[in-house]
Amino acid sequence: MSTTSNQKGILDRLRSGEPIRLNDPEYAKIYEIVNRTIRLSQLMNTATNANAVREILSDIIGSNIDESTTIFGPLYTNFGVFITLGKNVFINHACSFLDMGGITIEDHVLIGPKVNLITENHPLDPSDRSALTTKPILIKRNAWIGAAATILPGVTVGENAVVAAGAVVSKDVPANSIVAGVPARIIKTI
Repeated sequence: MSTTSNQKGILDRLRSGEPIRLNDPEYAKIYEIVNRTIRLSQLMNTATNANAVREILSDIIGSNIDESTTIFGPLYTNFGVFITLGKNVFINHACSFLDMGGITIEDHVLIGPKVNLITENHPLDPSDRSALTTKPILIKRNAWIGAAATILPGVTVGENAVVAAGAVVSKDVPANSIVAGVPARIIKTI
């Protein structure tokens, strides 16, 4: 590990995509956040109204979510503190956000049910496979992510873009385009 890496805390290294291994001396900090998120997620996913879901998710992510944003539970996240939500966002039921690499959802985004936003990965080398690597996801303004779509690490979904239901997106989606399929490909320009 370089001197620069030694000077950065584990959360900074996590966000920058450096491999994080289970034997990292700071790994306990990740478990602290995960355990807190698990506890708060149980409360969030048993809430009886959308306002309570938004309030508890605000606590999980560490910033207030605008009242114009609606989240239907259940919502699953393993970390939570690296999620940023804009205004007028709609998140439907049963989505999973694995956000250790960072998830940014800009204003006016629609996210269908059972959508997976996955910022986390592991090395292909079997001897190092338990290491964690991350890349951020960015969903830009006015995008629409269809039901059961999966967005993989490092993907940006452009402004006004549409990801069709069931698509698996491993590459950036240009603005004003529609992608579909596994792997997702551009099928139309808006």
